[in-house]
Amino acid sequence: MTDAILTLNAGSSSIKFAVFEVAAEQDLRLTLKGQIEGIGTAPHMIARDPAGAVLMEKRWQGAADQSHEAFLGGLLDWIDAHLGEDQLVAVGHRVVHGGLEFAAPVILDQAILAALDLLCPLAPLHQPHNLAAIRAVSKVRPALPQIACFDTAFHRTQDAVATRIALNRELEAAGVRRYGFHGLSYEFVMGRLGELAPALAPGRVIMAHLGNGASLCGAGGGRSVDTTMSFTALDGLVMGTRCGSLDPGVILYLLQQRGMDAAAVEDLLYHRSGLLGMSGLSSDMRVLLDSADPNAREAVDLFVFRIAREAGAITSTLGGLDGFVFTAGIGENAPRVRAAVCARLAWHGIALDPEANAAGRGLISTPESRVQVWVIPTDEEAMIARHTLAMIPAA
Repeated sequence: MTDAILTLNAGSSSIKFAVFEVAAEQDLRLTLKGQIEGIGTAPHMIARDPAGAVLMEKRWQGAADQSHEAFLGGLLDWIDAHLGEDQLVAVGHRVVHGGLEFAAPVILDQAILAALDLLCPLAPLHQPHNLAAIRAVSKVRPALPQIACFDTAFHRTQDAVATRIALNRELEAAGVRRYGFHGLSYEFVMGRLGELAPALAPGRVIMAHLGNGASLCGAGGGRSVDTTMSFTALDGLVMGTRCGSLDPGVILYLLQQRGMDAAAVEDLLYHRSGLLGMSGLSSDMRVLLDSADPNAREAVDLFVFRIAREAGAITSTLGGLDGFVFTAGIGENAPRVRAAVCARLAWHGIALDPEANAAGRGLISTPESRVQVWVIPTDEEAMIARHTLAMIPAA
């Protein structure tokens, strides 16, 4: 009998999942991954093996119960059947916000869940759904250990000055500070960089997690030193539907002069800004790159401009730059975006190899480049599984 670990990344309308077999010497091997999408509208579940072959697919028409509990119960039953004699021993969850209290993975219980509930206002798009999945698993499999892995934890190594917001100390004491996100992705990428370029990994490196959510992380000695996301995942770079850094006066203008209430402002900033808001066309970078619409072109240009500008600021924090790593959906799959970013950062001495950039994996800079540029696929599920495996003996 072999042990297995399930990882879950739950959102409002989708749940991504993966199953890892615990092989010899505590090594992890991916056996399947998939997602449940369309929750609330037309639910669809699909699971594939590591080669991409479909293992299971199911659609629900007019499902009365579209709760996380309903779908996760069915998923767990199917996983048990698929595993056969193997045994599911734990579930690891991506939890976006750990606040000040949680700087490392934890085994979940009711007290910790209550503490994580208090952080929902800091990550309203993600945290409530992360916790809903945890509660759903608790109901259908109460004896199964569950581990929370936090997107904020990787950034807890930053100096205090990098975490401060220039507001009064009362608000700071209440938790109003810079946290940073995408930490599970950055932790995985930094680990892979250590394997691929061990001489570079301890140096001054910027990692660019570019997807529908986007941020930069500056690392030194393999640890987070600075990052673009802040108190919430709204700050920093232009994103798919989020505007990134914004003059607070714009919020006052929207409230006082445009008559918007807090809910309308939240909807604007989270759902109707960024690439979608600028282009009026799509939040999908592939659509924008293929479009001749000047608004789409300008949205892409601003996306690139802000990456380069923020990279300059983080380079100042690091005291120089030795490496730049692209990762996540856009970072891994959009060579035109990578080339445009590197062109704006050419003053660093970056020289891109066009053929390597087009191939889009590994080292994509030339030997003469003063800064090494890499494309490294991220794997948050693998990172969650590793943390979960490490916590099981304490369960």
